Amino acid sequence: MILKENDFPTLNGLVLAGGKSQRIGNPKDKINWHGKEQKYYAADLLAAICDEVFISCRQDQLENFDTNYNFLTDTFLNMGPFGGILSALRSQRDKAWLVVACDLPLLDKNSLEFLIQSRNPEKAATTYESPFDGLPEPLITIWEPKSYPLLLNFLGLGNTCPRKVLINSDTLILKPANPDALMNVNTPEDMAKAKEILRK
Repeated sequence: MILKENDFPTLNGLVLAGGKSQRIGNPKDKINWHGKEQKYYAADLLAAICDEVFISCRQDQLENFDTNYNFLTDTFLNMGPFGGILSALRSQRDKAWLVVACDLPLLDKNSLEFLIQSRNPEKAATTYESPFDGLPEPLITIWEPKSYPLLLNFLGLGNTCPRKVLINSDTLILKPANPDALMNVNTPEDMAKAKEILRK
């Protein structure tokens, strides 16, 4: 059975902002690349193309949280991005989730729209091939409702790597038109490079 576009599961957005940012030295979700904290900028990007948008964060991050945004704390604890993705899928089982990390300052609307336009809900996920290592990029991915039991199965095997789930599942992998959009900023060196690209 081929699904028509209006039969697709509704698409929510999720910004992963719960990391400790130890390598970069200051919280990545709070870095101001575009006039506001990155977690809010990413949420705004998703809000234009998703049904509902949530910021995945730790309980201790809620103290100064902007109440104009929705938050989602992990129900699968201490698993990094894997726990955030699983928690989102568990919270609304009939929804697909467009998941983006908060350390992607060069992420643009065109890259997100292309992902959505290319989406195949009969697959477990639709994602990009990383231009840096050729592997699927789990932190700019549409995770369909059917990916939830797959993630649980990997968790049961002791594996909490979302990339391994994509590699070992029925995943649609796209080539990015703008490879820079997939650049993670994890170190001060990455930060300097991203600032230079944005300046240009």
